[in-house]
Amino acid sequence: MQIKDVLLAPGNGAFFYDDQDAIRSGAIQDGFIYVGTPKTAGFKAVRVPASSLSVGLVLADDKVVWGDMMSVQYSGAGGRDPMFDIKEISDLTSQVVVPRLLDVDASLYVDACAKVFEPFQHGRLPLALEYGVSQALLRAAAHLQRTTMAEIICSEFDLPLPTRNVPIYCQSGDAREINVDKMILKAVDVLPHGLINSRQKFGVGGRTFMEFVKWVATRTRELGPPGYQPVLHFDVYGWIGQEIGLEPQTIADFICKVADAVPDFTLNIECPADFGSTQAQIDNYARIVSILNDQGSSARIVVDERCNTLEDIRLFAEAKAAHLVQIKTPDVGSIADTARAVLLCKEHKVGAYVGGSCTETDLSARASVHISVATQADMMLAKPGMGVDEGFSIVGNEQNRLLAMLNRHRTQNENVG
Repeated sequence: MQIKDVLLAPGNGAFFYDDQDAIRSGAIQDGFIYVGTPKTAGFKAVRVPASSLSVGLVLADDKVVWGDMMSVQYSGAGGRDPMFDIKEISDLTSQVVVPRLLDVDASLYVDACAKVFEPFQHGRLPLALEYGVSQALLRAAAHLQRTTMAEIICSEFDLPLPTRNVPIYCQSGDAREINVDKMILKAVDVLPHGLINSRQKFGVGGRTFMEFVKWVATRTRELGPPGYQPVLHFDVYGWIGQEIGLEPQTIADFICKVADAVPDFTLNIECPADFGSTQAQIDNYARIVSILNDQGSSARIVVDERCNTLEDIRLFAEAKAAHLVQIKTPDVGSIADTARAVLLCKEHKVGAYVGGSCTETDLSARASVHISVATQADMMLAKPGMGVDEGFSIVGNEQNRLLAMLNRHRTQNENVG
């Protein structure tokens, strides 16, 4: 077998884990921390530093390939797995996953993932664990087959070698104005996220949010080069529903009003409301999408909360309960399932956005690029971290290097042919 040993190394995520329930309930921001009592299980404070666990596969030639496990920023919210616990995950990896890894053919990627991620105690392994180990297995297959991770995915899923770059989406964090300027100067494809995660940021009746949307559009015209036309994408963390009510028609009307305020731009609204369960989210998002389509609005609904695993994504896509699905990579689990999720969205003619979290690492971000490019997703997140420069550099440069390699391999194959 190609894997002869497994290494584990504790590490840091690139941002913090935040208790979404506490923030929605009014936890006050004081500098960088939130003051208040945590409400979600596993949180000892409303904001805690993100942790990660690296898993290294020692191959027969002594090459070590790595993948990183972690939770997303808002762990334990919206039906997600609880906050990442290094000791718990490390113990489970050592006791259950390592013996499986030592018994698979690492050159066969999808087959190896299926065997390593078989159920344990009648349930699925933690999704963070699947995420990190599947990255390492993808790197192992690429090393053993002397190719790129993207080409492994293309081979396993019978996809053509891609030629098109995938648009990159940056997120601003709380430093909205400064980071919007950075995004515009760097001609980011999709911006700015905005982190509209509290009543203070959304405003009474959404007025603060509306002003921010108009400011972003104006600033883009002021600073952007001629012809620059980014997609404006705002994550409102359910605050439209929180502030103006959970009636789909009312929510759709508000979104149309926002879109009308920036008529020259495509507008994405992520998580307009949280209806409390996956089925309620599907039913009501489908109604909002239908209303927007009937009204001819250019606004697009992006689902995040309550849409976590591959099965969740299937349900939303089949119901047309979003224009665009965020495939939140650590919540999906195995990164092979991220590839499947993109292809599933395409099958149902729903947009596929390979997202993730600011809490991720450089390793998981680079692996996500290969999945995004191989499957030709509609957009992908600049990650990790909550700044612009680092994530945009890591994801953008990885994509450019990958496309250069794929072009070389394509040319070589044509010459041989």
